[in-house]
Amino acid sequence: MIQQILMAVMAVGVVLGGIDRILGNRFGLGAQFEKGFQLLGPMALSMAGMICLAPVLADLLGGIVIPLFRAIGVDPAMFGSILAIDMGGYPLAKELASDPRIGSYAGIVVSSMFGCTVVFTIPVGIGVIPEGDRGAFARGIMTGLAAMPFGLLAGGIASGLSLWACLWQNVPILLFSVLLFLGLHFIPEQVVRGFCILAEGLKILITVGLILGAVQSLTGLTVLPGMAPLPDALATVCSIGIVMLGSLPLAELLCRGLQVPLSHLGSRLGLSALGITSLLTGLVTPLPALSLYGEMDGKTKELTAAFLVCGASLFAAHLGFTLGTEPAQTVPLIAGKLSGAAAAAVLVLVLQHRSERSGSSKISHVPHMGHA
Repeated sequence: MIQQILMAVMAVGVVLGGIDRILGNRFGLGAQFEKGFQLLGPMALSMAGMICLAPVLADLLGGIVIPLFRAIGVDPAMFGSILAIDMGGYPLAKELASDPRIGSYAGIVVSSMFGCTVVFTIPVGIGVIPEGDRGAFARGIMTGLAAMPFGLLAGGIASGLSLWACLWQNVPILLFSVLLFLGLHFIPEQVVRGFCILAEGLKILITVGLILGAVQSLTGLTVLPGMAPLPDALATVCSIGIVMLGSLPLAELLCRGLQVPLSHLGSRLGLSALGITSLLTGLVTPLPALSLYGEMDGKTKELTAAFLVCGASLFAAHLGFTLGTEPAQTVPLIAGKLSGAAAAAVLVLVLQHRSERSGSSKISHVPHMGHA
């Protein structure tokens, strides 16, 4: 029932965006409608190749990952969540899953937070943010990782998992998060360089999958047995793009509607209008928020980075992906990402308040990072 309601709401967004495009983008919704189509190309480049390769990767990794994870009582699907939801995390988690429920949880909820942070937010953020602000970015990411368990638990419970199951299934992710936290604290340059290499390697792998899928589709020649057909992968991308036609105009309306109440709340908390804008835009896409980093004050920089760990792309790419592939996970996605983002924002504000009172911060000694 909830899925049907959300799809109907997306349809309303399509109508509003399409009409505004006809009227010449008078209200700014037509541009968002167009962006839904414009994102089809980038989405296909980042997703289609991995969707094609997912069955093959599952077979290759299965011999190592499945016995290892089963030995500690964790579903192998959780391994897939190291990748972003729309960069291979979902198909890999579903292919590796022993329990379909865990596969959906790992591929949608966990991938949209932890995987997105690992393969997108960190490497892209370092490429966009000025060198002198990378220490604040790292501190924000660390705080967001510390708050991420709130989002993982909220999303897991909304998925129908028990509290204990959520905790135990996330043991590898939480351990990885601790290592990432420590790495960003003690060796930030090396960690960031490593994630940039990981992102580049992922790009190469996805491109290889796209090449092989296209060759197979054009010639009928099976270069790599077990691959999913490229037309099927592109059909998945197109279904997501249809949702984006409605979700982007609605996200624009939501940001406008929340601007006034959140600005009032921000003024009470000592946040600038730019800070509120960065949080709202981050829920749609993190790139504008990251591009404004040089204009933010120190408090806003850490708050933005922490918020993006769980909140990034909720109302655009991730919501569109979920509605287009597995609508039943829509509520867990929203519950998990909003809970984690809110917990991160509260944690940053609490730590900053204590720092202002004591004159020092326990996490204020992250050195500035050089070029990755």
